[in-house]
Amino acid sequence: MRREWIAIMMAGAMLSAGCVTNSQYQEALTEADTAREELEKVRQQKTSMEQQIRTLKELNVKFSNEALAARDELQRIEHGRDKERGSVDGRTKDLEAQLKALSAQNRNVRQEYQDVKRHNDTLKSLVARYQKELKDRSHSTSAVVTPQAADAKAPAPSAPAPSAGTSAAMNINRVSASDLVLFLGLKQEEADRIVSNRPYRVKGELVAKNVVPKETFDLIKDRISVSQ
Repeated sequence: MRREWIAIMMAGAMLSAGCVTNSQYQEALTEADTAREELEKVRQQKTSMEQQIRTLKELNVKFSNEALAARDELQRIEHGRDKERGSVDGRTKDLEAQLKALSAQNRNVRQEYQDVKRHNDTLKSLVARYQKELKDRSHSTSAVVTPQAADAKAPAPSAPAPSAGTSAAMNINRVSASDLVLFLGLKQEEADRIVSNRPYRVKGELVAKNVVPKETFDLIKDRISVSQ
């Protein structure tokens, strides 16, 4: 722009001076055209630069929005991660507590199993002993010979039939609960359990069926029977 004005001013000065030749005039016009082209180029460059600036501004806004969205997404992910981590930690603690509780229950079950096993072994030995006693008693009873020929003519003295309450071996399959309380000294609930769990094949079933404690059974075992 400045060069164009300079060329115009020079041409005007030459014309006013009256000493301008045709070649100088043509040269001045050429310089003016050149200056005009350069001016147009500068304008185009300016327009292009302004367009680039607008584009850069738009890109800046776009990148700023994307950066803001990325920052929000990162915060959301971090929040979700922290929340999930807290949930996992809480779940882990719950599972550890459950594991401890199950381990304690397992130990208790093992202890109960050992106790039941020992109690079962005791019951088996008791049943085996009472079965042996019953078998020996059956053999001894069958081996007794009743003398009949020695005093065939003499009348046998009549013996009173023992009642359930006065018998030395009280039949627990027949007597009443009150007789058990009266003659064996049992508690009423123990006597009721004995009656409600009848019949018994061997005396040891009183312990095997948890009718009476073993201590009580040891006190009455020689005073009871199960004969039908």
